[in-house]
Amino acid sequence: MSGNIQLLSDTLAKAKADNRAALIAYLPAGFPTVDGGIEAIKAVFDGGADIVEVGLPHSDPVLDGPVIQTADDIALRGGVRIADVMRTVREAFEATGKPVLVMTYWNPIDRYGVERFTEELAAAGGAGCILPDLPVQESAVWREHAEKHGLATVFVVAPSSKDERLATITAAGSGFVYAASLMGVTGTRESVGAEAAELVRRTRATSELPVCVGLGVSNAEQAKEVAGFADGVIVGSAFVKRMLDADDEAAGLTAVRELAGELAAGVRRVS
Repeated sequence: MSGNIQLLSDTLAKAKADNRAALIAYLPAGFPTVDGGIEAIKAVFDGGADIVEVGLPHSDPVLDGPVIQTADDIALRGGVRIADVMRTVREAFEATGKPVLVMTYWNPIDRYGVERFTEELAAAGGAGCILPDLPVQESAVWREHAEKHGLATVFVVAPSSKDERLATITAAGSGFVYAASLMGVTGTRESVGAEAAELVRRTRATSELPVCVGLGVSNAEQAKEVAGFADGVIVGSAFVKRMLDADDEAAGLTAVRELAGELAAGVRRVS
């Protein structure tokens, strides 16, 4: 079975045709439970997200800040496994028909097996993977299997990336490019900063892939700002925090649905 890279590309293209940025949400699998995490993703889609990244909880994160680390810890203590991540992707996709990716560090895939992981992700209806710590020069085996199974390979670029490095990364990637708006870990910020706009400009000079910006966006105003220069706006910690702060699971679902609606309105505003 082939994965849904084409659905991902079509979704980003449609947002562009509508003269807006796509809204991409991130939520970890298994948080607050496997079933609860699936319902949260459905709620975010229902609120207006175009694409969802499902986080594969990891015990040794390098990109994730304290909010997502807290959620990951809850998921790991609950016994979440890669099979649960695949189930999350499958049920979210089947319920919505919208693109669902997995965001994961490389070690779990390496231990699980690249062929097994890509085959199962494609069978679940996944659109691809975001791999923040996989060096491009070590990614050939992954990319071979991802391409065979119709999965996008999304790499992360940062403000520190030199132009030559950007060109190498974007040439190897597919689906879209994840532009980290700042140097640091995930988390909400008071402002996204001018570095992000410059990084998008430099990245676009190397590739025709859509460039989506993450790290720091937490409200409609920031979403509007980023949508002014990026093809997609990625929001993670703000959704996770709404779930963590909720009194119960039902309240959490309402909170993330409402936030998705606010952000979806933000990316649609014309300056």
